Amino acid sequence: MNDMRILERAVSQTDIKISARKVQVYYGEKHALKDVDVDIQDKTVTAFIGPSGCGKSTFLRCLNRMNDTIDSCRVEGRIALDGEDIYDKRVDPVQLRARVGMVFQKPNPFPKSIYDNVAYGPRIHGLARNRTELDEIVEKSLRGAALWNEVKDRLAEPGTGLSGGQQQRLCIARAVATQPEVLLMDEPCSALDPIATSQVEDLIDQLRSEFSVVIVTHSMQQAARVSQKTAFFHLGNLVEFGNTDDIFTRPHDPRTESYISGRIG
Repeated sequence: MNDMRILERAVSQTDIKISARKVQVYYGEKHALKDVDVDIQDKTVTAFIGPSGCGKSTFLRCLNRMNDTIDSCRVEGRIALDGEDIYDKRVDPVQLRARVGMVFQKPNPFPKSIYDNVAYGPRIHGLARNRTELDEIVEKSLRGAALWNEVKDRLAEPGTGLSGGQQQRLCIARAVATQPEVLLMDEPCSALDPIATSQVEDLIDQLRSEFSVVIVTHSMQQAARVSQKTAFFHLGNLVEFGNTDDIFTRPHDPRTESYISGRIG
């Protein structure tokens, strides 16, 4: 692996939101992720692509310590958010996940009202001093998820009663309500129809003005549409990382070219 090709040396350090160095992930004896070095920029959409089982979702879950919930999982190396090691023993994973939000593959609204789905995080993190402030956070989050106009007159209704695409946008609203700095998305459109997928993709493009967005996607077309940076994973290795246009049109590594052209995957 050529480090000079993987790391974008020209990027100013002040633009880097998350920095990973020599990250290894083990599930028991299985070495699932090997020597990952990558810098993720702020206010940018970064896509992780690669065949199933290549390590892209495993690495995504490292970025907010979701792998802590798996007993057999061990993470080595350094991952820093704004220069601070997120695996330091003094870091509270709950507080970290307020800063690094996550949206999962399948929409998973809580069995609560639309309002309470969005208000849940701000309540437990003490982000609102009163009901008026909480109302403002809920409205802002739903507007940010391009959902407000569709649900503003039914906030007391169950979130589970929304369509699949609306549920996923509700989950995005729930994630942004805690005012995170980074938003992780693990194949957020794989359970959605083409119209809902297009709405979420438009939303991702809007969200990057406020957040660093990292998306795992099985769709190369989606990565090309929504991201500015792309990382290609294969067999637990980060093979190549760079500008999305370069990865898709001028890849350096033959494995990347083989994946893009459909010969592996």
